[in-house]
Amino acid sequence: MAKYVIVGGVAGGMSAAARLRRLDETAEITVFERGGYISYANCGLPYYVGGVIAEKEKLFVQTPEAFHARFRVNVRVKHEVLGIDREKKQVRVKNLVTGEEFTENYDKLILSPGAEPVRPPLPGIESEGIFTVRSVEDTFAIKEYIQAINKPQKRAVVIGGGFIGLEMAENLHHAGFQVTLVELAPQVMIVIDYEMAALVHDHLRAKGVALFLEEAAQSFRRDGSELVVTLKSGKELRTDVVVMSVGVRPETKLAKDAGLRLGTRGISVNEYLQTSDPDIYAIGDAIEIPHRVTGNIQSIPLAWPANQQGRMVADNIVLGHKKPYKGDFATAIAKVFDQTVATTGANEKALEAAKIPYKSVLYHGGHHAGYYPGATQLSLKLLFSPEDGRILGAQAVGYDGVDKRIDVLAMALLKGATIDDLTDWDHAYAPPFSSAKDPVNMVGFMAENVLMGKVNVIDYKAVSKLVEEGALLLDVRTPHEFASGTIPGSVNIPVDSLRERLHEVPKNKKIIVYCRVGLRGYIAARILMQNGYKEVYNLSGGYLTYSAVMKKQSSSEATFEEGVDTGVHVSKPLQVSLPSKTIKLDVCGLQCPGPISRVKQEIDKLRPGDRLEVVASDPGFYNDVGSWAKVTGNRLESLSMDKGLVNAVIIKGEETSAPVVTSSGNEKTIIVFDGDLDKAIASFIIANGALAMGRKVTMFFTFWGLTILRKPKKVRKLKKNLLEKMFGWMLPRGSTKLPLSRMNMMGMGPKMIRFLMKIKRVDALEIMIKNAIAGGARLIACQMSMDLMGIRKEELIDGVEVGGVATYLETAEKADTNLFI
Repeated sequence: MAKYVIVGGVAGGMSAAARLRRLDETAEITVFERGGYISYANCGLPYYVGGVIAEKEKLFVQTPEAFHARFRVNVRVKHEVLGIDREKKQVRVKNLVTGEEFTENYDKLILSPGAEPVRPPLPGIESEGIFTVRSVEDTFAIKEYIQAINKPQKRAVVIGGGFIGLEMAENLHHAGFQVTLVELAPQVMIVIDYEMAALVHDHLRAKGVALFLEEAAQSFRRDGSELVVTLKSGKELRTDVVVMSVGVRPETKLAKDAGLRLGTRGISVNEYLQTSDPDIYAIGDAIEIPHRVTGNIQSIPLAWPANQQGRMVADNIVLGHKKPYKGDFATAIAKVFDQTVATTGANEKALEAAKIPYKSVLYHGGHHAGYYPGATQLSLKLLFSPEDGRILGAQAVGYDGVDKRIDVLAMALLKGATIDDLTDWDHAYAPPFSSAKDPVNMVGFMAENVLMGKVNVIDYKAVSKLVEEGALLLDVRTPHEFASGTIPGSVNIPVDSLRERLHEVPKNKKIIVYCRVGLRGYIAARILMQNGYKEVYNLSGGYLTYSAVMKKQSSSEATFEEGVDTGVHVSKPLQVSLPSKTIKLDVCGLQCPGPISRVKQEIDKLRPGDRLEVVASDPGFYNDVGSWAKVTGNRLESLSMDKGLVNAVIIKGEETSAPVVTSSGNEKTIIVFDGDLDKAIASFIIANGALAMGRKVTMFFTFWGLTILRKPKKVRKLKKNLLEKMFGWMLPRGSTKLPLSRMNMMGMGPKMIRFLMKIKRVDALEIMIKNAIAGGARLIACQMSMDLMGIRKEELIDGVEVGGVATYLETAEKADTNLFI
């Protein structure tokens, strides 16, 4: 009769125990579990804290008594295995209740000790009110502690933005706490790529969670009934409870003490899950396994691999080594308030680390047919091989249907599927469940277009580099979308007008086209490419993705006392005397620009003071509607998001013939009239300083100030009259030729100033100009001055707009500072 001993009684260990019994009725099977519970729903623990799971008994899949009754397995809870004697094939065990120690023999030993939460040795880490989440006991302790907090405003700090951290943030919020999340990385959920995480950041902010990204806890201390968390930046957060969720480390001490081979990420096992001792096996969070896409060895602390390995190791022990374990795709999913976030395969960081070539496409669309009620936005990113189209990974963020798509793509990965398989995928379609072209089909079509060379796709990271190289940004959305927000320096030509306005798009430039999500951008790219434009790029994910990643991701300027800025700014009440009426508008299922277009249509029918109540399923509408209302002179009375649906109430403003822009009070405008080097330096020092403070900056260059913007080399083949040519000869050609206002000394003064700037480590003027453009400053050249002086747009450096006094005055109205230099 074989004797099997298992260390660890949660996912992997109990799966192995049950499978062993099903394969061998005569075996003696013993499980030692250090905690007081077995087979509990580890992933459900945060939801008990938040009260979503109301009864603690529902956390337990099995009890020791019930498991023994069914499988005749001897389960001993509160028993810790202290050591392994490999020669005698014994384990030394301590009864944690009585303190008794004893030994137990085995024929085969299975190690499933799991992973322990990282608890960094920070000052004050042992203070009351600081918790980690691993076991049932941890969860009960948190629940008991927060229930004892009796105050009007309860506050919680969660350290770590991974799966458990985000689930704890949501559930503490659900329990009535104002939550702040502190994460060392620039993003939450590092298993997904940055642009996908930015969508999660938006949702967290909308739910009132303060995000402190690229921050870390340095120390903790108690101040009366409160905890004070000091961050590495020096900022202090006052709170009632702290939950540490900064990661886990494999429990390897038992294996190490027994002399078993360890890897860099956990206990080392072979393809049959054997350790370096052929009679000892290891499974679950404690072992290192290969990633099935990159081949990299890593620890994957997820429920499915542990359960799968438990079953496989039992088969290999009883039936012989017939089932090799091939690794894992790290498929995972999490609920983050109303959103669902999921991933499978490799992300960009993993592929780059493994030096695996890849391309990606990003789709934003409805999770089912837009005309059927309840469609919500689903964002799906696909990574694939540019050589053979093999699928390498996928990520999804949305409100419904995320699990379905990621599971389909996980199976595609398992079967080694390619892009062609996604375009051929025959899915179950009806309007309540999908669209005729499912999002999985759509990312297949998009990737196919890339592989076939039908479109060149770039991501948000490549935009600035191409603009620096002289690329033109072409926004093909509607004028109202453009007015609500755009990438600085863009030219707006709606896609439906593009064929008639091709003469406005230069053929000697690289063209970056973009729309809201990418579809209209693709259509515009095809129009341009088929009309002789050689270098055309479509921005992946469109303005929705670009604006999400470019906005301030962290709430590091907010405090508990100040609250969290969710982006909802309500205007002052309108003074109207006419009786008002309320109109309801449901634009669910429409993707941008549909919701904004419908809102405009309805607003145009109303009188000033009338209310428009809008419900939309496009989450981008949450950010768009406020900007749209501001530039059109209407008032956003309220804005909220619940379960993926955006609810907005708009009060129609007084009739205007053009969009109205209200003052934000903190923008900066600078009129640069002079062309002297010292004044140019002063202008850009002020501009870059304002940008560093998060302010918007507009610089209006007129008359001699235009010389700062001239290219250093002559642009040939420009037709000019004699007077215009004379101006060109007499004016300095660009920033490197500017004189000083005083002490010019026939050109020696500027050289001395530049030399001093260099040794004092002050950026050269040319670098200041480049930094200002990269930082989002608008550099506007006065059209009237250019006409008088014979300066053409082609003679100016890249990144400069051409505009008139109205353009300047529009920005000046939004500024609290206006300088004339």
